[in-house]
Amino acid sequence: MSTPTTEYTTSELMAATASGLLEDGRVIFAGVGMPLVASAAAKRSHAPNLTVVLEGGIIGPEIAPGRLPISTNDVRASRGAAMLTTITDIFLYAQRGYFDYGFLGAAQIDRYGNINTSVIGDRAKPTVRLPGTGGANDIASLCNEVLVVTQHEPRRFVEKVDFVTSPGHLTGDGSRQRAGLISRGPTRVVTDLALLDFDDSGHMRLRALQPGVTVADVAARTGFELPVHPEVYELPPPGEEILLALRELDPDGETLGE
Repeated sequence: MSTPTTEYTTSELMAATASGLLEDGRVIFAGVGMPLVASAAAKRSHAPNLTVVLEGGIIGPEIAPGRLPISTNDVRASRGAAMLTTITDIFLYAQRGYFDYGFLGAAQIDRYGNINTSVIGDRAKPTVRLPGTGGANDIASLCNEVLVVTQHEPRRFVEKVDFVTSPGHLTGDGSRQRAGLISRGPTRVVTDLALLDFDDSGHMRLRALQPGVTVADVAARTGFELPVHPEVYELPPPGEEILLALRELDPDGETLGE
C-alpha cells in the first residue's frame, strides 16, 4: 500500500475533518457512506474506544478495510459487532440519551441547522424528490448532538429550507427546547470550505477555514449572511495517519473518491 501524499480529495478532506471531531469513549449513530468511513477511521486512529451504532440494529461493528457495507442491512455491517438488536431498540436507546453523536448529510441546510432531505421546491409539486427522512429526523431530534457533513454551495446553504426533514435549532433563540427537543441539536457543520458552529441563539457561524480558503470564499458560497467567530482559524490539512486510515477503509475511492 502506498504512503499517503499531500494530495487528497474533497471527500477525504471532509471525512478527515469530521473524524477529528469524534472523541474517544463516545457513541456515534452513523449512517453508511462518509459518516461510517469517518467514524471507522477515527477508531483506527485517535479514538479506539469509539462505539459506532448503525440504524439496522448493529452496535460496535468492526468495519473490514475495503469491504464497506452499502446499507445498514448489509451483512458486512455486522462484522465483529458487540451486539445485534433491532431498529426499534436503536431508536429507543436514542430516546434514552445513550448516543453522544448523530451524523447526518444535507441536501439543504439553513442558518439554524434545519435540514432538508425530502423535496426541492413546493412539496405538493416538487422539482426534485429526495430520499426523505429514513431515521434522520429521529437522529436530529434525539442524539445528544448532531454533526452535519455536506458540500459548501449556495443551493445547499439556503436562507430557508424548502422542507424541514430534520430539525435543527428551528427559528433560534430557544425554539428547539420550547418545541420539546431537549438534546443539543446540530453543533458543527463540516464542509469542503469550512468548519461551522452555532452561537448561543442557534445561528450558524463560521468557526474555521479549510486550508487555503478565505472568509470571502465561504461567504460567496453561502446563501445567507454568515456571522464569523471572533477567533476564526485555519484547519490543518489531513495528516498521514488519518489519510492512511481512510484509504485502507475505502481503497477504491467508492465513497471518498471525489
